[in-house]
Amino acid sequence: MRVKRGVTARARHKKILKATKGMTLSRRNSSRLGRQGVVKALQYAYRDRRNRKRTMRSLWNTRINAAVREHGLSYSVFMNKLKTTGIVLDRKTLSELAVNEPKAFEAIIAKVK
Repeated sequence: MRVKRGVTARARHKKILKATKGMTLSRRNSSRLGRQGVVKALQYAYRDRRNRKRTMRSLWNTRINAAVREHGLSYSVFMNKLKTTGIVLDRKTLSELAVNEPKAFEAIIAKVK
């Protein structure tokens, strides 16, 4: 018996065209170019989920450094003193305190000094 594949192909194309929402030009309308765009977009998404962790940690370090320098310390000295005094706070928490709760951050610096 002969099998007509139009329904299957249409479903595959619809799936691709749904995923190309927000893309421009031919990638939006063509299933062939759309597939290329979707594959590349998923590769970027996978890679950048890992890179985001890197950039966020860099941002936290910069914020901590800026806040600590106002009190006459450098980032590396501050982090070392934190470790030696036994205060266990991660960089994300420290940067949040430095930005949103300056009084609490000053208390930590006073304890470290």
